[in-house]
Amino acid sequence: METYNFSAGPACLPKKVLVAAGDAAKQFRDTGMSIMEMSHRSKTVMSLFEEITFRIKTLLDIPSNYHVLWLQGGASTQFSMVPLNVLPDGSCADYIDTGVWSARAISECSKIGKANVIGSSKDDTYTFIPKECPQNKESIYLHITSNNTIYGTQYKVNPEVLNPDGFLVADMSSDILSKPINVSQFGLIYAGSQKNMGPAGVTLVIIRDDLIGKNYRSLPTMLNYETHVIKDSMFNTPPVFAVFVVNETLKWIQDLGGLDAMAVINRKKAEKLYAEIKRNSLFTSPVAEEDRSLMNIPFVFSKPGLDDQSFITFCEQRRLMTLKGHRSVGGFRASIYNSMPEAGVEKLINTMQDYEKEKT
Repeated sequence: METYNFSAGPACLPKKVLVAAGDAAKQFRDTGMSIMEMSHRSKTVMSLFEEITFRIKTLLDIPSNYHVLWLQGGASTQFSMVPLNVLPDGSCADYIDTGVWSARAISECSKIGKANVIGSSKDDTYTFIPKECPQNKESIYLHITSNNTIYGTQYKVNPEVLNPDGFLVADMSSDILSKPINVSQFGLIYAGSQKNMGPAGVTLVIIRDDLIGKNYRSLPTMLNYETHVIKDSMFNTPPVFAVFVVNETLKWIQDLGGLDAMAVINRKKAEKLYAEIKRNSLFTSPVAEEDRSLMNIPFVFSKPGLDDQSFITFCEQRRLMTLKGHRSVGGFRASIYNSMPEAGVEKLINTMQDYEKEKT
């Protein structure tokens, strides 16, 4: 029986990518060595980094005045690196609070400068994206989290930065590569890989040229974007194996037809699941309809007296795994990233229908 992993991260990977990863773990490109044994200074590994950078630039149509970095530390390190590198002393930045990860980014920025929270849906358990957010004209940048993994909200239209000298920063950890984006709308994009790109261990940063080397303060070497730009992400030993797996995932996306095709597939999967949640008498979505994520879909029981664990067990018996909702929300959450096949979503829908029949 096929197992489907609905985890919010680390998330499922395409089977083709897993096979390639297994092969490379034993021998990479006829070298007789595992990729995990090879020097990052070797021509073979350096060519891998050149390849993945070219591939991501092609897929996202990244303009020539942006640098691509492959870093470590996850998006959580970027919560600090962004203000450390681009926020001058005594200045401020605007943040929109749409969930746990936004709140953590705000907290880290507040240790370095002033973080203006110009919009928040916290009082409503983050069930919507704030729309009317008065920006501060003196703010250096506006920070958003494009998709909110825990609460299942997603920006459909990115906010416009009103300060003519300001720029937009986005944490895209959970919806990067799920659809085309206009990179030129942003000064800086960052994304942990373990949700939609590959395994944990590598973080993608896309940064505009003019935001590098500002030198607003004395920075630890590893926390300075300029360090990694100068050394092409190889100042220290990079997470080579994770980078390889991301590269294989990028190949898989290209083979599907690129991000336009990926967007069609993702919308179809999400629409099917949302339609069943609406139809099914046992379930409901707590998220504002216009802001519902195509990546992470939380749902709860619509009737009292039903036990969450009973449905989780019902799903696990059918090899539908990690559907438990985050503890701050409860209920259930289906993460249907790029790598979740439509067959997995259909099996979940059939299981929801079977559960409804059993309980009504």
